[in-house]
Amino acid sequence: MIYKLRILFGLVLFFTLGVQSGLGDGDLSKKQAESRLKQLKADITSLKKELERNRHTLSDEQQALKVIDLEIQTNALKLRELASTRQIHDRELAGLQAERNTYLNSLDKRRQVLAHQIMTAYRLGRESRLKLVLNQDSPARLSRTLAYYDYFSRSQAMQITELKQVLETLDQMQIKINVELSALDEVQNKQQSVLDDMTAQRDQRQMMVDGLAKQIGTEEKQLEELQGNRKDLESLLEKLSNALADIPANLGKNNAAGELKGRMPIPVKGRVKHAYGQSRTAGLRWQGWLIGAATGSEVKAVAYGRVAYSDWLRGYGLLMIIDHGDGFMSLYGNNESLLYEVGDWVDPGSSVSTVGTSPQNGDGLYFEIRKDGKAMDPANWIKR
Repeated sequence: MIYKLRILFGLVLFFTLGVQSGLGDGDLSKKQAESRLKQLKADITSLKKELERNRHTLSDEQQALKVIDLEIQTNALKLRELASTRQIHDRELAGLQAERNTYLNSLDKRRQVLAHQIMTAYRLGRESRLKLVLNQDSPARLSRTLAYYDYFSRSQAMQITELKQVLETLDQMQIKINVELSALDEVQNKQQSVLDDMTAQRDQRQMMVDGLAKQIGTEEKQLEELQGNRKDLESLLEKLSNALADIPANLGKNNAAGELKGRMPIPVKGRVKHAYGQSRTAGLRWQGWLIGAATGSEVKAVAYGRVAYSDWLRGYGLLMIIDHGDGFMSLYGNNESLLYEVGDWVDPGSSVSTVGTSPQNGDGLYFEIRKDGKAMDPANWIKR
């Protein structure tokens, strides 16, 4: 299974890169490459099921926890999508309001011009055209006065027409603004509905977590659970090792993970609640950091790489593993949502997940750095 997974993944990614770079003139089409990548994801799903079978099948409580974690992730992703949609509507509304203000300023200026013209016409005299013709002024003065009258008449008519056009434009803008306001109300209602669902799911999840905590209340059972979780992770990492062997040696502007010792950014801002090597329970020690952070906080990739795993794993909740090449991997556990899928390339500093909780680790992000499968102290790699 291990060799099949590695070979399949290598072939898929090799030909996928070939197609994308214009070198795919062989027998494997882009469609076939995508099909094989899909098959690879199915193989990883089978791997997860195998891990679960090795743990004598998930307990009902663990299975329920997995289901609700995935439901919360779905709603969290919906919230992100709705937030993005809201930002688009907010920008559109701001643009319309700015344009409306410009037209309102234009309207004020046109009104001032028209008022000035009316006052000027008033100063020329109150006499009608007929009285001007019948009076005994010189023909030249009469012609000049009539020309002034024609000029102001045409100018006033033009200003009035422009004012009407501006008012009509403002009416149309107000209609668009009302549409955007209605759309924002709809998005807000959807957000509230999703948030209410998430709140209920989180409450239900907490009840499950409390139930699981009672099940593994004794130190012996805690040790058994933690050892099982760790064994699952080690098995998963072994099977994923070198699966993404197409990480290029030359990363362009991106540094290789091995070159970033002491310079990697912390994946999420917060206090390190539990550090590498600290005693955990029953003789076990922490193999990474538990970083305290609010639920929903964005988690950033510490280096360039490719997603090797993006799914739920017992003991780690929603887990993302990024392969950085040359045996380096970073692990991000206890997530509420995962933002990338297996096979996706990730830039350093990209948001890859959002913080959640887990029964064993509590609130915050669980973070590890591995080299050739061996856990390393993040303190030697993270810049703080």
